[in-house]
Amino acid sequence: MNAVFFLNSILLGVGLAMDAFSVSLANGMGEPKMRRFKALAVAGAFAFFQALMPMAGWVAVKTVVSYFTKLQRAVPWIALLLLLYIGGNMLYDGIKGKAEGEAAPRLTPRALLLQAIATSIDALSVGFTIAHYSLPAALVCSVTIAAVTFLICTVGLLIGKRVGTALSDKAYILGGIILIGIGIEIFFS
Repeated sequence: MNAVFFLNSILLGVGLAMDAFSVSLANGMGEPKMRRFKALAVAGAFAFFQALMPMAGWVAVKTVVSYFTKLQRAVPWIALLLLLYIGGNMLYDGIKGKAEGEAAPRLTPRALLLQAIATSIDALSVGFTIAHYSLPAALVCSVTIAAVTFLICTVGLLIGKRVGTALSDKAYILGGIILIGIGIEIFFS
């Protein structure tokens, strides 16, 4: 492992974290009063799955490549369906509006889990690109990707919280549109 290895891992992390950044931005807009601990947990969830998926891909390449290649065709569909579902719910909640004095909907653990899986599923294919790495190198690469994702998502949440405060009740509509757009982008790319 040298400087080029770490630079490549960081750049992989940046590229993979862009979807998670956008979703974090939407989460921050949707819940502008999110507490620091919850924000760190949200960023941590995205980081965890961004590390898990490349390792899962690495293991798949090392063990059951033929099964994984069949699954790879389903990856865009899975991401699209998950993000359409989450984004559609956010749109519905935003359009439905809230009754006088009712609190804005909050990010639930279930929704966060779906978001983290949906935004990291494309990282599964990174396992193919790092298949020639040794196990320690693949782990270091995955941890680096997770660290980059954590930082990027934390920034996304902070920006989203500021923007969300300014947009108040329209934030969930915008967040839903962002998530649906990400799902469509993943599907077609």
